Amino acid sequence: MSISYLEQNRQFHLRNDSISYVFRVLEGGELNHLYFGPRLRDDGPLSDLQEILFRDTLSVSDDRGVFSLEQIRQEYPVAGSGDLRPCALTAHDERGSHAIRLSYAGYTITDGKPPLDGLPATYAEHPGEAQTLDVLLRDDQIGLEMTLSYTLFEHAPVIARSMRLTSAGTHDITIEGAFSASLDLPDSDWDMITLTSAWSRECNVERARLRTGLQGVSSLGGRSSQHANPFIALARPNTTESHGDAIGMTLVYSGNFDADVAVDTMSDARMRIGINPDLFSWHLAPGESFQTPEALLAYSRNGLNELSQTFHELLRTRLVRGPWRGRRRPITLNTWEAFYWDIDEEGMLEVARQAADLGIELVVVDDGWFGHRDWNDTSLGDWTPNREKFPNGLKPLSSQLHALGLKFGLWFEPEMVNPDSALYMEHPDWVLGDTTRELSISRHQYPLDLTKGEVRDYLVDAMSRVIGENDVDYIKWNMNRSLSEVFSDRWPAERQGELQHRYVLGYYDLISRLAKRFPDLLIEGCSGGGGRTDPGILAYAPQTWISENTDAMERVRIQYGTSFVYPLDSMAAHVTPVPNAQTGRVASLKTRGDVAMFGVFGYELDPRTLTDDERRRIHWQIDVVKRFAPLIGNGRLYRLLSPFRRDQMPFDPDDAAWMVVSDNRQEALVGYYRTRTGVNMPVRHLRLQGLRDDLRYAIEEIGFDMPPHRPRYGDELAQVGLALVDGSNCDLHPQIDAGDNLSRIFHLRVCGD
Repeated sequence: MSISYLEQNRQFHLRNDSISYVFRVLEGGELNHLYFGPRLRDDGPLSDLQEILFRDTLSVSDDRGVFSLEQIRQEYPVAGSGDLRPCALTAHDERGSHAIRLSYAGYTITDGKPPLDGLPATYAEHPGEAQTLDVLLRDDQIGLEMTLSYTLFEHAPVIARSMRLTSAGTHDITIEGAFSASLDLPDSDWDMITLTSAWSRECNVERARLRTGLQGVSSLGGRSSQHANPFIALARPNTTESHGDAIGMTLVYSGNFDADVAVDTMSDARMRIGINPDLFSWHLAPGESFQTPEALLAYSRNGLNELSQTFHELLRTRLVRGPWRGRRRPITLNTWEAFYWDIDEEGMLEVARQAADLGIELVVVDDGWFGHRDWNDTSLGDWTPNREKFPNGLKPLSSQLHALGLKFGLWFEPEMVNPDSALYMEHPDWVLGDTTRELSISRHQYPLDLTKGEVRDYLVDAMSRVIGENDVDYIKWNMNRSLSEVFSDRWPAERQGELQHRYVLGYYDLISRLAKRFPDLLIEGCSGGGGRTDPGILAYAPQTWISENTDAMERVRIQYGTSFVYPLDSMAAHVTPVPNAQTGRVASLKTRGDVAMFGVFGYELDPRTLTDDERRRIHWQIDVVKRFAPLIGNGRLYRLLSPFRRDQMPFDPDDAAWMVVSDNRQEALVGYYRTRTGVNMPVRHLRLQGLRDDLRYAIEEIGFDMPPHRPRYGDELAQVGLALVDGSNCDLHPQIDAGDNLSRIFHLRVCGD
C-alpha cells in the first residue's frame, strides 16, 4: 500500500495489492483523472493515458491552445469553469456569478483515516492499515478552498472519497450542488446496475446499457428511500457474477442522494454520487466550511460477487462499530404480528414465557406501548408507558423478561409526532414544515424539526429515561414517512436550502448521542421497511429492517438485491405467520426459516398459537441458526441464481440461489429457493462457487431426511454442480415432493479422502 507523488510530473498514484488510482495536476492547476482499476505495475509517469485532441470545444484560454476541460477526464469537475457536462460542484458568489477556477495548492499524506465531523464514515483501527491523501485547491479571487480527501485501504480494492469546501476569504459563497465523488471514464461500454423499486419490494436489481445523456437514481424524501438505494455500479456487458470488470459506488449517508452516469457525445462517461442537488443549497459565510458525506468506490475484475464481497467486508469491519460488530445477534421475537396495537403486560408475559421455552433470546414490544396509542393516529412524541396497558410501567415486564433469560426490546419512532399528542399540543413549533400552509401528512404524523437542538435534547432525554429506567437491551428505530414542505422558522431564508441536510445531521447527532449513553444497546434501523437501508445507518445500527414485506419468496428477491452492497448480518429477517400478511402466500415453516437464516434471524408471530409440530420445528431452526451463524455472519456470499434474470427459457423454474463460504474455504452453506413448480421440469444443476478445486467436501442436506450425498471435489461442484431432483422432475418415487415455495439448504465441509 502506498500513495506516491511524482514531483516532476505532479502525478499521484494510490496503489495497494489490488487497485491503482492515478491522477495528475495540469499546467493550469486542474486535476486530470488518469486511471482507476486493477493494480498497475508501472509507477512512473502515466500522463499519456489522457489524449489531448483538437475538437470544436471551449478552450480554457488562448495561451493554452486547444486545451479544453470539455475533453479532459477530471478528478472533481466544477461548473462555471468551461466544462459543460454535469459537474460535481456548482456554486455562486454573492453577486450570483458561477465562475469558479480552482487550482492546485498542495497536498498532505497521513497514515490512518481521520473522521468526518458530524458524519458517519469508515475508519482505520490502526494507522498502518490505511493512508489518506488530502489535495488542496484554491480560487483566490473568491477565496474558496476545496480539500479532496482520498483514503486507500491496505487490503481492500476501495477508495474512500469526500470533499470539504471553505470560504477562506471575504466572500459569501452559496453551494448549489456538491457531490462526494466523481469518476471520469474513457469509454461508455458499460451496463449500469441500480437497486430500485418501492415500499415492500425494495432493492430490485435493474441492469441496462449506458446511453448518451444523464441516467441514474436519486431520492428526495429526506431519507435514502425504498425507491432507490444509494448505490450505482458499472459492469462491462459481458460481466457476470463471477467474471469481468465492475465499478461500484455507494454513499455513507441517510438523506437525499443522487447517483448517476452522464455519457457525452464522445462516449466518455462520468459517474457521480453525493447529496441530491435538488432541494439543496448551503450558504458559506467567510470562515465557514461544508463537508460532504463519504463515498466508497470499489473495483472488481472478477465479477459482481467480488464487488459485493468488497463492500460487505468493509461495511462489516470498518463501518459497523461497537460491541455488536462481528457478534451473533440475539434470536428475536418481535410481537407486532402477535398483538399489533392490542398489547398489555399480561399478554406480553405469556408470550415471553413461551418464547423463552422455544429458545428465543430477545422479545421486542413493538408499536403501541406508549401514550394512549391504540392506532397510528395518536401519541407519537409522548415516550412514556401507556398506563392502561402497563399499569406499573415497563419495569416489571423488563425484570420478568430478564429473569427468564431474555433480552428486552422496544419500538420507537422518535423523529415523528402525531397532532394528537401532548408533545404537539405543547410544541407545535417543533414540526418541520411551513405551518402557514396545509402540510402533507402520512400515517397521521408530522416530522419533528431535528435541525433544532432543543428538539434533539428532548428526544435524547425522553428515550434515555425509558431505556435507562427499564434496562432496555434493544430498540427498533423507525421512520415511517418522508419529509415534505421542509421549512424551519429557526433558519433565515438564505439557509432554508440547508434543511434537508441539516435534518440528517440532526438525526446522526441524536442517534450517536443515544449510542454513547448506552454503548451496549443494540439498535436496529427501520424506515417503513427499507427506506433507510444505507451505509450511513450502519455506523450506529449494525442491522436494518430491510422491508416490511415478510413473505419468504418475496424476501428472496429483496435479500438478493440488498446483498449487492450490504452484508448478510446487517439484514434483519423474520419468520412470520401464513397466509402472509402482504401476499396471502402460504409457505412452509421450513421455507420461511430457510430464507430468514441468511440474515439476522428472528420471528414475528404469536407463539401461543403454535402447534406442537411447529414448536419442534422452531426449536430445531434456532439450533440450526446458532450453528451456522458464524459462517453466515463472517463468510463470503456468492450469488448463484438471480431471481431477476431475464434470459430464462420458457420452461426454466422460477428459482434463485446463493451460498456462503468460510474464509478458509473449508465450509459452505447453500440456499436454493423455487417459487413456482412445474411438471416434467428439467433437473436444476446448481453450480457452486468459492470452493477450492482440490478439496473434497462432504455434503449434508439440512431439513430433509435424505440419504448422504457422495463427497465431491470443489472442481466437480463448480463445473457439474448439485443435481436438485424432486417431484417436479417426474421422479417416480420422489424423496422431495413437487410444490411451490420450495427451499433446500446444503452444508458442505471439507472431508478426508
